[in-house]
Amino acid sequence: MPRLIDETMETGTIAGLQKFQFSSVRIEHLGATEYTLVNIAVDTTGSVAGFEDDLRKAVVAAVEDCKKSPRSDNLLLRVIEFSTSLPNSVKEVHGFKLLAEIDPNNDYPQFKPSGTTPLFDAAFSAIGATTTLAEKLTADDFLVNGIVFIITDGADNASTISPAMIKEQVEKAIKEEHLESLVTILIGINVSGYRNELEAFRVNAGINQYVDVGEVKDGTLAELAGFVSQSVSSQSQALGTGGPSQNIPATI
Repeated sequence: MPRLIDETMETGTIAGLQKFQFSSVRIEHLGATEYTLVNIAVDTTGSVAGFEDDLRKAVVAAVEDCKKSPRSDNLLLRVIEFSTSLPNSVKEVHGFKLLAEIDPNNDYPQFKPSGTTPLFDAAFSAIGATTTLAEKLTADDFLVNGIVFIITDGADNASTISPAMIKEQVEKAIKEEHLESLVTILIGINVSGYRNELEAFRVNAGINQYVDVGEVKDGTLAELAGFVSQSVSSQSQALGTGGPSQNIPATI
């Protein structure tokens, strides 16, 4: 049976690199004049085996909470997973979609951990897709800001992209004013041995914030879901103020 094509979506390319593509809802299907672009990148490498179900539940819970937000009609959400076992190391679970078009229980298949960690590639995809779509929306007179979450349990060991290339995407968006503001958050889970590497990556890539969830235990990933949804809500409410949210906590 042929695969059905979703004609409400279109494809974009990040920095002219064919390896790094993303999909987004077509502009003619947007009903508001301002949007917060949300991108969640989830590590599904072999080392998350054992808590992959809880990781998926955290993503589902975060999306469900976002759908309850009074600003839910002004959110466009993209979710990706990353691992060297995936085509091009980064795979869209879905592109930038209106929350009303997302079914959290059915749109997020079970994660299947394998492979190693292309963290830099994932960050480039998440941040680059956000800034590229923002440029397009701003050109059509939309007001746009963004927030990106990169969730990992280890340091990079398999990327083709450098931290400097990620930083370039961030600086370009700010300099050319494609986004009113962009908040980028690197989240570490079970990373006691990689904290220094992740903090160095944050600095070199121009990522705003590093949050250490700590070891996975009962309730940890539920707290992660709450952090994501609350941060999205804060950034969305900041749209139109001229700056980023001031209410995103430094810890979970």
